[in-house]
Amino acid sequence: MARVWVVLAVVVVVLTVYSALDAAFFDRNRIRGLPKWVWIFVVILVPVIGPLLWLIVGRGRRPAAGTRSPRTMAPDDDPEFLKGLGKQQNQQERIRRLEQELADLDEPDTKGSTGSTGATGSADTAGTPPKKSDPGESDAPGRRDA
Repeated sequence: MARVWVVLAVVVVVLTVYSALDAAFFDRNRIRGLPKWVWIFVVILVPVIGPLLWLIVGRGRRPAAGTRSPRTMAPDDDPEFLKGLGKQQNQQERIRRLEQELADLDEPDTKGSTGSTGATGSADTAGTPPKKSDPGESDAPGRRDA
């Protein structure tokens, strides 16, 4: 008979420890009935009945099948991620076009640079204002000062 009491005591201790740890680490949004800290005290202070109440009443059920669970999805399974790929590709194309436009603007103007421009200007540059030279700018061809 003493062995039965020892085995029952071990079962009660294991059940109490399991229920107390389960209550401590359980998701706060799924706990039913009482606040988390109250459930922990009930499990520890009321032997046998406290852990059983926690397992039957306190633990919330899993979300229903129709509700979206906060699980992670692979990117190719997530429709929102796949929608964002099209936007990202459009943005990358736009960035490439803008970079090309900037590169075109940075290229030196080769149309009117072969002839000498005097006070009246050449026929190629008629109607455009004369360039102002910066003091740091060099007259060396192909040199660009930053």
